[in-house]
Amino acid sequence: QVTLVESGGGLVQAGGSLRLSCLASGGTISTYKMGWFRQAPGKEREFVARITWSSGMTSYADSVKGRFTISRDNAKNTVYLQMNSLKGDDTAVYYCAVGRSPLARYDYWGQGTQVTVSS
Repeated sequence: QVTLVESGGGLVQAGGSLRLSCLASGGTISTYKMGWFRQAPGKEREFVARITWSSGMTSYADSVKGRFTISRDNAKNTVYLQMNSLKGDDTAVYYCAVGRSPLARYDYWGQGTQVTVSS
C-alpha cells in the first residue's frame, strides 16, 4: 500500500509561483510513474503532468507546458511540481498519484492540496 501526502498549496497572486511536493511512502519500489492531476470546482479531474520514475521522462498537459515543471527525487521518494506564471484557471485541488505500470491508470492517490490563484 502506497501513501501519498501532498504539500505546498496555498494562495498566490496571478503571475506568481508555487512548488508542490508529494511524498510517497510504503511499497514505492514498484512505482513506474507519478503524476499530478487537478480538479477545479464544477469540473472533472484533469491530467497536469507525469514523470517516469526510473528514466525521468516527462509529459505535460498543453495548458501548463512552459509554465509547470515536474521533477522527482528518487532518494526522498518525492515528486515536485514547480508552477510558474500562475493564472486564475490554475485554481484547483491538486492531486498526486502513483502508477505501477505503463498503462494509463494510476493506482494510488493523495488527498490533494488546494491552489488558489487570485487576480
